[in-house]
Amino acid sequence: MNTPDIRSRRWNGWGEQDIDVPLSAHAAELFAERIGPATVPNDVAMDTVLAAVPASRLPAHALVTTDAEQRLRHSRGESFPDWIAKRHGQIDSFPDGVAYPESNEQVRELLDWAKQQGVAVIPWGGGTSVVGHLTPEAKGKPVLSLDMSRMNQLLALDEMSMLATIQGGAPGPLIEQQLKDRGYVLGHLPQSWEYSTIGGWAATRSSGQQSYRYGRIEQLFAGGRVETPTGSWEIPTIPATGAGTDPREMFLGTEGRVGVITEVKARVQKAPAFEAFYGVFFPTWQQGEAAVREVAQQRLDVSLLRLSNENETVSHLALAGRPGEIKWLKRYLALRGIKDGMCYMLFGLTGEKARCMRVKREVMAVLKRHGGVNTGTVFGKAWAEKRFKGAYIRNGMWDAGYGIDTFETALDWNKVEPYMRDVQNRAEQVFAQFGEKALVFAHLSHVYRQGSTVYTSCIFSLADSPEETLARWQAFKKVVSDCIVEYGGTMSHQHGVGRDHKPWLAAEKGGELGLQGIRALVNSFDPDEVMNPEILVD
Repeated sequence: MNTPDIRSRRWNGWGEQDIDVPLSAHAAELFAERIGPATVPNDVAMDTVLAAVPASRLPAHALVTTDAEQRLRHSRGESFPDWIAKRHGQIDSFPDGVAYPESNEQVRELLDWAKQQGVAVIPWGGGTSVVGHLTPEAKGKPVLSLDMSRMNQLLALDEMSMLATIQGGAPGPLIEQQLKDRGYVLGHLPQSWEYSTIGGWAATRSSGQQSYRYGRIEQLFAGGRVETPTGSWEIPTIPATGAGTDPREMFLGTEGRVGVITEVKARVQKAPAFEAFYGVFFPTWQQGEAAVREVAQQRLDVSLLRLSNENETVSHLALAGRPGEIKWLKRYLALRGIKDGMCYMLFGLTGEKARCMRVKREVMAVLKRHGGVNTGTVFGKAWAEKRFKGAYIRNGMWDAGYGIDTFETALDWNKVEPYMRDVQNRAEQVFAQFGEKALVFAHLSHVYRQGSTVYTSCIFSLADSPEETLARWQAFKKVVSDCIVEYGGTMSHQHGVGRDHKPWLAAEKGGELGLQGIRALVNSFDPDEVMNPEILVD
């Protein structure tokens, strides 16, 4: 059977094979100074891993391929343990086959077949999960990876209701291009936008970089169609309801446990006429945080608010690779009273230009009161041009001997700074126990009236062996996850639960009683454990 050509993407890293973002000399110098020397890893070749792919356990089906390379490419996502497994050839489980359905009917056929044959099904969107959704472990069952990439079209556009019907396998660029041709935009822009799909966004309660304007996926998801093991589920589009539990909320965030999203009815907007992003520097974190909090609580009409802490600001300036320009910037900021401890903020304006200029004046008045210094759109333009290329730096870091992992949460405002400081210290301490240093920094990526996300990154040296690298990561993951629970934050603001966050899920769901409710929901749609077994709950 014909299958999509996925060979242009890296099988063991992020993105397209012909796009390289190597570690710059300035970044290498910074990492050597702050983290220490690194050993370049010895990655295995694809042919070596392909030779280890076992025979398929699936009975023949016309829609299923058992090709070894297809199975390898669908064996893991993009989490840090996934990278260790792929880079070192330590993949211990593979899907037994891959299917590329082209219609609701074919999805229905495959689910009925899987249920009859005792096969587990893992829905596959763009393969971008960073928390372990895609590992084919199913209590000994054969596993089918259901790749939705052929179901990627805009099916209908109701311009009066501003609702678009989009197939679940449509990735970000294809969605926006099809809507742009009609004068509309969805505006959901996670960093994985180039590959992640609208079905995956709904399944993991995704948030885009400009969700401040367009809304998180739960605000964009108006209804749709889900094929479950027990039948087809049509979720109607109703503007608002007072009639019991909302079926949209029953489904959002179920991470492939109840079924496959074949269609999403999404709320869209007219394409904006104007957009710009502005960079502002603050003397201290406290002033920057107070400024973004006031912008959010006054409900000023920005499309983006991001605030980097001191470590991230210094690191990003060093990673920019333009030392001459950065030197002059620091001199200018020093004249304005901003020196050590400075924090960088990015805010965006999107919409009708005259209105955006009015909002800009209102926002700048707030920021100025808190000591902010506007540096115009230079930094904002650079960010917008590279906003989806940031993930590629993972490849360059790994090739130079460094690993990077991120973790994010959302907390009430009174907990934001104490948590940010504490989790950074704990992350550094856990690596110190291994005799290592780590570079840890954070930013606020999504700001609300009640509180904010804290998105933290940790860069560290890879160990001499993959087993040691994994052991360090596991210790690090436990420490930071325990810290999130201690401060009452969510285990995931935008990445989902998967396998990596599952041990800490009960804390934010109200304990075992909350998990029982999730189990009851899962069991009602999938009593035979066909769909992505053991994700969310056992």
